[in-house]
Amino acid sequence: MWRVRRELAVLKILGALACAGLGLYWWAGADVGGMILAVPATVLIGAMGLRDLLVPVRLAADDSGITVVHGFAGRRHVPWEAIWDIKVDVRRRWGLRSEMLEIDTGDFLHIFSSHELGASPTEVAAALRRRGT
Repeated sequence: MWRVRRELAVLKILGALACAGLGLYWWAGADVGGMILAVPATVLIGAMGLRDLLVPVRLAADDSGITVVHGFAGRRHVPWEAIWDIKVDVRRRWGLRSEMLEIDTGDFLHIFSSHELGASPTEVAAALRRRGT
């Protein structure tokens, strides 16, 4: 079972609260430009933090297959037979290396970052391949 780290969820909620505080500050000062920035930022960051709190487990594996988060807070069970490919996409940009786990089921491509999994996508892919065989 791979989940979002609690620290990231807390940081997102604190970020949303900071944006809301800035929005109130700008509202009191009648700064319309600041409000235009603060309101969408508060909603977006708050929604991301809420999702992390409601659905912390993004990927789970058992003997019958995997369960992935689908949509905002839905879950989808995928049997091992329906999984076409499990791979890790590695990219380098501006001196940074990023990894994304890709699980191809034919109909859907489920993509997970290391932040969503709380672990290295390479390690998770290896564990899923061992479990699925």
